[in-house]
Amino acid sequence: MILAGDIGGTKTILALVSAEIGPRAPVVETRFPSANYQSLTDIVMEFVAANAMQLTQNPITAAAFGIAGPIIGTSAEVTNLGWYVEQAELAAAIGIPPEHVRLLNDLEATATAVPRLLPVDLHTLNASRPIPYASIAIIAPGTGLGEAYLTWDGQQYRAHPSEGGHADFAPGDRLQLALVNYLSHQYDHVSTERVCSGLGIPNIYNFLRDEKYAVEPDWLHEALAEAPDPVPIIMSNAADPEDATDICRRTLETFVSILGAEAGDLALILLARGGVFLGGGIPPRILPHLDGPHFREAFIRKGRFADLMEQIPVHVILNPKTALLGTAYAALDITTA
Repeated sequence: MILAGDIGGTKTILALVSAEIGPRAPVVETRFPSANYQSLTDIVMEFVAANAMQLTQNPITAAAFGIAGPIIGTSAEVTNLGWYVEQAELAAAIGIPPEHVRLLNDLEATATAVPRLLPVDLHTLNASRPIPYASIAIIAPGTGLGEAYLTWDGQQYRAHPSEGGHADFAPGDRLQLALVNYLSHQYDHVSTERVCSGLGIPNIYNFLRDEKYAVEPDWLHEALAEAPDPVPIIMSNAADPEDATDICRRTLETFVSILGAEAGDLALILLARGGVFLGGGIPPRILPHLDGPHFREAFIRKGRFADLMEQIPVHVILNPKTALLGTAYAALDITTA
């Protein structure tokens, strides 16, 4: 038995996985509200105690945790919780050697699962044939913008974390140049995450409103003022084929263009002929817009390399438990090493 965990600021999911049955059919899976606990160790101890009878017969031999935060050696910090996670402390709570516990960045966990995804887990935007053993890129706009990649080591794909979402935003047209200028008065550094994430969507919306590129109706102003999070309102309105307001529609179109350009940049940097995979919570919610022209045009618009870009497969990850799958596969790798 192995223990897999997907650790985020809102929720923590732990699962017991049998090596014989595999990660897609957990023996036990439990979701915990992260903010109700002082540490990941507290959650793990509660989970182990709740499944003591099961684990007496089939003890845990390895564990892996995908963490929404940076991994430094054998420790990590969950960015939005202030938790400090220690490999040795988790191993003691589980009752296994420290070397049988692995900590992964959450995007590294997602990347680990990508080579094992099935057609049902994916929505294809560009069905070009991948080149075997070529590098693979993962870009995941959710609350923030995560990026990771995979390289072939001669026997299998290896996942690598990245903080590419915090690199400089490169505007692709005059509207985006004006967006950078607008945001430069608010932020010392305008990263891609500032415009290509759940955090970035309100930035685009406010820019279009404040710089008079689109008009904000009074009813929408009131709805956004009362909402704890403006993003669902903006996105749901933009997706309405009959009643979308111009400002919400243009916000989403701008976001999709920026995502397409950033995905294309990442593909060029990595020469990702193995494919580009869009993860995170946003892409599955905007599939019709990703299928439209704005993403594709921005992805391919790379000058002399446009023909190459057309040959790179692009997929949206639909499976919401991809990161948990990745940590399960990482833990299974420990048991077979």
